[in-house]
Amino acid sequence: MKNDAKDLRRGVADRQAPRDQRTLAGTTGKPMGATGALFGITGEDRLWMGRAWLLGVALVWAIALVNVLTIQHDAPRLGLVRPAIWETSSTLVTIFVFLIPGAMALWMVKRRPRWWRAAPAHLIAVLLYSALHVASFVAIRKLCHSALLHERYVFGPLSTEFPYEFRKDMMSYALAMIIFWLALQRSAHKPRELPLPAAPPTFDIQDGARRLRVPVAEILAVRSAGNYVEFVLADGRRPLMRASLAAVLGDLAPHGFVRCHKSWGVNTTRMTALRSEGSGDYAVELGAVTAPLSRRFPEALAALRKDGASAKSSTAGAI
Repeated sequence: MKNDAKDLRRGVADRQAPRDQRTLAGTTGKPMGATGALFGITGEDRLWMGRAWLLGVALVWAIALVNVLTIQHDAPRLGLVRPAIWETSSTLVTIFVFLIPGAMALWMVKRRPRWWRAAPAHLIAVLLYSALHVASFVAIRKLCHSALLHERYVFGPLSTEFPYEFRKDMMSYALAMIIFWLALQRSAHKPRELPLPAAPPTFDIQDGARRLRVPVAEILAVRSAGNYVEFVLADGRRPLMRASLAAVLGDLAPHGFVRCHKSWGVNTTRMTALRSEGSGDYAVELGAVTAPLSRRFPEALAALRKDGASAKSSTAGAI
């Protein structure tokens, strides 16, 4: 069978040897996806590497099918089972050892090593790639030949057969590396979606049977009106909601509202002026609306002065 194998590689008509089929089976190299745990790989990287792997799987099986048909045509006396075993074993192993060039492509893209570090690393990787490929498909072929054909599979002298397989595996490794690298480059250059701006906060006012949803920024002030709270809005509306002033201000406090009077609370971000009324009291101007500021609420005065100072600083910076 050894002589027949050499004849098949030289183009002789009646070819039949294990080495013939190994020639075709070992050239099926395309990329497989990585685990995602290496080098901080992102979800986008996994997606593109998965696509590259699926492309590789399709190409590997297509080449394997062509190889089987070619062997069947060139050496019909070998039958169909033997070429199918040879090609399937090599293809299955190739799909899994693609993990090695996949990991190396990740390393190249994420770490960008210098060539004097990358070259020996790739040499070690391709040696491991070829050794695993050859050892695995030989083991599978021996098992299948024994179980299905009741015959012995002969790989040949390792000193000559492994260098022969290694040449093909180098090409397979290089192709897998290129495809994985291109997939990762595509992932890196894909435009990232910008996050949508957060919606402005709103407040629901239960005005009788109506529920009004208004932006918090449009609420100038709130004031107590018996068992109700009146909302003073920027557009002039003044809806009422049955609630206590303390409860409403508790909900609005995170948005810059402070209580400035026993019956009033104001939006500090909407203050346009702060006017002294004497005796420690003030008037808070909110555009066309004025709210009282009692000296009994010094925290409100401090907050309004702070916001006023910040607004002046921002205006000065803009100018």
